Amino acid sequence: MADGTKDNPLGDYLRDRRTRMDPAALGFPLARRRTPGLRREEVAQRAHVSATWYTWLEQGRGGAPSAEVLARIARALMLTDAEREYLFLLALGRPPEVRFQDAEGVTPRLQRVLDSLETSPAYVRTSTWDVVAWNHASTCVLTDYGALPAGQRNILRVVFGSMALRRKMPNWERDSRFIVGAFRADVARAGAAARVQPMVDELCQLDPEFRALWRGNDVQSAYGEHPKHVVHPVAGPIDLEYSAFAVDGRPDLGMVVYTPATPRDLARVKALIAAGEGAKALAAAPAAKRSRQSAPA
Repeated sequence: MADGTKDNPLGDYLRDRRTRMDPAALGFPLARRRTPGLRREEVAQRAHVSATWYTWLEQGRGGAPSAEVLARIARALMLTDAEREYLFLLALGRPPEVRFQDAEGVTPRLQRVLDSLETSPAYVRTSTWDVVAWNHASTCVLTDYGALPAGQRNILRVVFGSMALRRKMPNWERDSRFIVGAFRADVARAGAAARVQPMVDELCQLDPEFRALWRGNDVQSAYGEHPKHVVHPVAGPIDLEYSAFAVDGRPDLGMVVYTPATPRDLARVKALIAAGEGAKALAAAPAAKRSRQSAPA
């Protein structure tokens, strides 16, 4: 196929990406360049492939490259994760194999989104289900993740390690099966099986129910909408609607939101939040009083 035809989207994309590269920043001379960006042989040099073969690839004559070579071309062109995925889809019809990386937390903007959900318990979790951010409603209604050590803020650890939380879950058998199946799917999608294996082994040793569920190999989708029923020790039964969302631009994170299902449930959630805010104010008052008393006149 000739260069620039609409029948060669892979070649068009590669050509577009290399024309956006800065030769000087990569140590290539600027003299006698007729077009912007890198030359084909320079991309080939950076990707450690034959210049002739790379030229054929742009022209649609070289056949499908291997995933390894495609990854080298992506690095040579300094593609972002989204651009790299698009390159693989064009060339191979599938995304690249996942590369698990530990999440680095959330941005202040995402935390503000959580905080704006004043009457909906919500949190952000990683692909290995470590909770990295939450709102005040989640603390009051579900779990106080702030009271846990950072290394223990994992949903599986909390669900299967806390009898208090288990007593809040009247549909324990159904909910625990869903949790384990959805966790398994998320971990596999992220390529994080080795990362979570020590925790899985620990929970298998500590909890026979978890061990049976894990060995059952059930898989569930963590995304979508599901009902959730909790029995709070103070407010009593609360029906919540579970929704899970991907975080834009952060494939390593997912947001979970629990919305009160009825006006009665909303009233109970509001009461718990008000009680939590009252407790915080009472705890802060003696400290403030001591501060005033110790201040110099």
